[in-house]
Amino acid sequence: MMKTASLATLAAGLLATAASADRITFDYWYGLTGDLGAEVLATCTRFNESQDVYQINCVGQDSYDQAVQNTIAAFRANQHPVLVQSFDAGTADLMLSGEFYPVHQMMADFEIEIDWDDYFPGIANYYAASTGEFISMPFNSSTPVYYWNIDHFEAAGLTEAPLTWEGMEAAFIALRDAGFDCPMAYSPSTWIDLEQFSMVHNIPVASNNNGYDGLDTELLFNTTLHVRHMEDIQRWLNEGLLQMRTAAMGLNAMDSFASGECSIFFGSIASHNTVHRIAADDLNWHVQMLPIYEGFERTNTVVGGASNWVLSGKTEDEYRGAAAYLAFLATPQEQRNFIEFTGYIPVTQSAYAELLETGFYDEPPFFGREIAMHSLTYTDPTELTRGIRLGGFIQIRAEWVSEVEAALSGQKSMQEALDAAVERGNAILARFARTYAGQTFP
Repeated sequence: MMKTASLATLAAGLLATAASADRITFDYWYGLTGDLGAEVLATCTRFNESQDVYQINCVGQDSYDQAVQNTIAAFRANQHPVLVQSFDAGTADLMLSGEFYPVHQMMADFEIEIDWDDYFPGIANYYAASTGEFISMPFNSSTPVYYWNIDHFEAAGLTEAPLTWEGMEAAFIALRDAGFDCPMAYSPSTWIDLEQFSMVHNIPVASNNNGYDGLDTELLFNTTLHVRHMEDIQRWLNEGLLQMRTAAMGLNAMDSFASGECSIFFGSIASHNTVHRIAADDLNWHVQMLPIYEGFERTNTVVGGASNWVLSGKTEDEYRGAAAYLAFLATPQEQRNFIEFTGYIPVTQSAYAELLETGFYDEPPFFGREIAMHSLTYTDPTELTRGIRLGGFIQIRAEWVSEVEAALSGQKSMQEALDAAVERGNAILARFARTYAGQTFP
């Protein structure tokens, strides 16, 4: 987190470097939508109102995928933004593109003091080079939890939210037998079902320590505990313990939970504020960490969400504006604003300590969000739980979803689906390795 003394120096230095007659404008493209996208736009409004030198133009791109893909396309016409919000899956592609200004270097160039050691290791590992220098600036960070209906559980004779998948299956059965037709609202998610599932069990998604150690990487998830888990999901669906809730069906798992129809759904802690906003008046609910299978020791989940990348090919004035905005986001008040109005987690240890000290998590609507922090910091990151760094990861995720949906609709076995997803995903990784032959991740 930036020190207060540095903010005063920054304000004086940056404001003195540009003419005050006309604002220096620069563009920021972001991928969040809905309530969360509105909060990103609110940070831009507050930044513009806080000073009269820079004008940030913030443009939503409708999704993380579109933010990355549109930026790549805009580079060809030299019409790309100065800043782009890229999610975790786009990290490897942007790193090897070389078309960025490392944020660690930019802040040093403009003499902005950031305590980089204050960032949680589980966040830093995703967005930093092997040397520890940050390539992009952590922004909206999250980790998954599951949301559960307390009243439904009590009616089914359940006294607590299970922390094992064996306990979860027993809960599904108890809920169904108690007359709840939708024990769990389910939508296939690579982030939760594959990536975070693998993190908490300390098993690989891919070789080379999930891609961190080289480009000659191959996917492994069709040979791990992940297969059993997806076969269990398929069985639970067939037994009526899960109900599918997908966009293709015109349904949403979070909405089904918030209305009181379904007893459980898995999602990001970032949705915590939205669930509070849309929940039925009598909904009594809480969150819990992801379950693990019996016989495994729990390890940390990994950060999700996105970071802000500073892109190449822009002017010094534009970079000064970008630095001012990122510094603005790093102030204690802005960190708290964004955490409070979204559900995202603090990215620095000092911000988290301050929230604990002030009792932030003690009462609704914030009570429960600390469970995500317990999950993220449950253990120190291992070689496998520091994250995933795969080229073409956006496309690999799409292949997984396509194949898993085919299996869940009865078109093939789950093993066949995962084998096919790995085969096509490995072809994507091979193309990425050929494109960047001879290079390594920074």
